[in-house]
Amino acid sequence: MPQIDLREYKKGLREKRKAKRISLNPERKKVMDMRIAERITSLYQYKNAKTVMIYASTAIEVDTFEIINRAFEDNKRVALPRCEKGTRNMEFFYINGLDDLEKGTFNVLEPKEGCEMVTEYDDVLMVVPALSLDSFGYRLGYGGGYYDRYLSRYRFITVGICYSDDYVYKMLHGRYDCPLELIVTDRFLRRPDKPNVKR
Repeated sequence: MPQIDLREYKKGLREKRKAKRISLNPERKKVMDMRIAERITSLYQYKNAKTVMIYASTAIEVDTFEIINRAFEDNKRVALPRCEKGTRNMEFFYINGLDDLEKGTFNVLEPKEGCEMVTEYDDVLMVVPALSLDSFGYRLGYGGGYYDRYLSRYRFITVGICYSDDYVYKMLHGRYDCPLELIVTDRFLRRPDKPNVKR
């Protein structure tokens, strides 16, 4: 059986998913974004969390700003990632409002210099971006490996968000890919399946 080049496999999937996102009807996207925000903020894991670690979405991603604003309204601490220049690492920093963000790596909004770095991970819920998610909790990211490196270092509740059309039964993944604990789309919430283990 021929061996699959995982990088090329993921690259092809990314191109397809990005093209699909770009072609989304803006009004339909807005409705789906709102449904996802409602599901996230209705989770008991969200309600019990003192800190929400999340990202500032770009145009083709699930809109996270509604979730961010609700987290502030619910008196939670909010933290967003900032990529370390010249590395493949990122750290999360608390913000007090959207004014604490500026364009950084990849032209994505990141916390400004001077924001406090997250060092405590009790009662944390992290919302993780994904171009696609599978039924086992594995995600298709953007190829930098930033989140998998971060998730390998710390333990807290992770929830991946994507549109239901981007959800698949199974994707190939590498040994360093970290599965997520919850999956939220515009149509459903679910816990990942456990893969069959051959003994």
